[in-house]
Amino acid sequence: AATAPGKKITARLKRTLPVRGPQAPTLSELMRWYCLNTNTHGCRRIVVSRGRLRRLLWILLTLSAVGLILWQCAELLMNYYSASVSVTVQFQKLPFPAVTICNINPYKYSAMKEYLSELDKETKKALETFYGFSEGKSKVRRSVDEWNSTGSDFFQQIPLLKVEDFSRTATDLHSGQKRKIEGSVFHKDSSIVNSGDSNDIIGFQLCDANNSSDCALYTFSSGVNAIQEWYKLHYMNIMAQIPLETKEKLSYSADDLLLTCFFDGLSCDKRHFTRFHHPLHGNCYTFNSGENGTILSTSTGGSEYGLQVVLYIDEADYNPFLVTSTGAKIMVHDQNEYPFIEDIGTEIETAAATSIGMHFTQSRKLSKPYSDCTETGADIPVENLYNKSYSLQICLHSCFQKAMVHSCGCAQYAQPLPAGAEYCNYKKNPNWMYCYYRLHEKFVKEQLGCQQICKDACSFKEWTLTTSIAQWPSTVSEDWMLRVLSWDKGQKLNKKLNKTDLANLMVFYKDLNERFISENPANTLVILLSNFGGQLGLWMSCSVVCVIEIVEVFFIDSLSIVMRRQWQKAKKWWNDRKRGSSGKAPQASDVERQGHDNPVCIDEDLPTFTTALRLPLPQDSPLPRTPPPNYSTLRLETAFTEQLPDTLELGRH
Repeated sequence: AATAPGKKITARLKRTLPVRGPQAPTLSELMRWYCLNTNTHGCRRIVVSRGRLRRLLWILLTLSAVGLILWQCAELLMNYYSASVSVTVQFQKLPFPAVTICNINPYKYSAMKEYLSELDKETKKALETFYGFSEGKSKVRRSVDEWNSTGSDFFQQIPLLKVEDFSRTATDLHSGQKRKIEGSVFHKDSSIVNSGDSNDIIGFQLCDANNSSDCALYTFSSGVNAIQEWYKLHYMNIMAQIPLETKEKLSYSADDLLLTCFFDGLSCDKRHFTRFHHPLHGNCYTFNSGENGTILSTSTGGSEYGLQVVLYIDEADYNPFLVTSTGAKIMVHDQNEYPFIEDIGTEIETAAATSIGMHFTQSRKLSKPYSDCTETGADIPVENLYNKSYSLQICLHSCFQKAMVHSCGCAQYAQPLPAGAEYCNYKKNPNWMYCYYRLHEKFVKEQLGCQQICKDACSFKEWTLTTSIAQWPSTVSEDWMLRVLSWDKGQKLNKKLNKTDLANLMVFYKDLNERFISENPANTLVILLSNFGGQLGLWMSCSVVCVIEIVEVFFIDSLSIVMRRQWQKAKKWWNDRKRGSSGKAPQASDVERQGHDNPVCIDEDLPTFTTALRLPLPQDSPLPRTPPPNYSTLRLETAFTEQLPDTLELGRH
């Protein structure tokens, strides 16, 4: 019973005393409390400053500091995802790379004549019609067997055309007839440029087999380019129909290509070379391929300790329409890398000694989020058709081949076969040429999506090549050297060698310095957090505790106030609806409660004199005045009705 008055006073204080701090009922009161109690001096100065000008200056200074912090933090975040490049050079024994060697002429022309006789005859006829070229004694076999005769109709369907630009007519070189060329059939990206007569434009026309009106006329700035492109188009048709075993026999063997071989000062032979068949270059041979599990290495730099080979090129057996240069192509690559010799191969001359010095560099880039590269290619949605380690070229070629099979129903001859597909040829796929050219046009324009899907590899090895050429053999040594080589190969060649049939190749390390280029994060997480703390302390005199305080006030407490107000509004709306349905008038107790009467206020401390002074005055009451004196209060009255015994003894004394 004694505590009942205290509880009543406490309850009244909670209903009327305004709330400060995180439990403030409004956002403005919460922000004012935060500015007065925060450790960031700028916010406090905004509240306590006197005068509008001074307060405005502090607002501008505080907002500027916040802007600078945001800008500097954004710079720190962007620098966090940057990388620094470091170069490390080591001197050590280096593994020797794989060296792939191909003859520029893929197949022996003498062995291919029976397959190419009809195509060669059409090509010679075109040359005679265009340029009046004629051979006195034809080197092309004129007998056309049953296999070749199937191509005659196809040569008539896709002949070479001589286009007259102004009259928009074309002369069919096969039949000599003229045909009208509609404007829509011209290839939209072909540039009609001639160095000679502007009326003579050479090209060929491809049409959709299912829609004869959908055609494209491909023109070339040179008759040589037009004839070669047309010849290669039909050449791939023919080669796609020949079995792989037959093509390997038609190309050069290791005994045909290799005359002499030395590595690291020791003799080597064809057993150190691995053959693989390239669709465009025939039989190629890779030195130090690592297929047997052994990779050769070298401990000394210089031409004497590298690979030295003499190649037999046999220029007389070259296809005159397929290739226009003589020599060999080589490529230096890693054992797990596919040799794209048609793209990045190095050509070496005949009758010359070609020295290729190497510098080995191993590079590694950081993957996401620092760069958009892939570690193994497993995250790329493109099947690897080459069975070698991932590279950007492998991905692009595989992607195009997949698109070719999907769009044209067959695979392009120059790339590996996907599972279940077969190479295109005009017997089974009469529309493949038109489809291929259209698809290749989209690929070049990056419309197939391959360039967007494929990514660079994060790690790769590179051999930087330095090439030098010298005349070989020299005039004074030519006679005896050719005699010795002819003697060594005489039993197989049955003829005297000519220096234009030979090529001398040397591949070696210029030094044994291995360069390792790697990317490292420019900033670590510790450095990033330290930089953030420095910026906050510099501009706002703020620490981690201050950041936690900001998160608590501006997110947790502010959200709590907003939700509380919404709940009170919803509760008031529900009570008003209930009263409206029952017909009762609103009571004083139904007025929205403020301050500590909020349910979240759980402070049960008894009221004090200081808190009582902070009570607000009633709205309609007059201001308090000094009350008149009450003289009756000056009388002394005992506070107790009975005097205690111990006080009586004190009174007697």
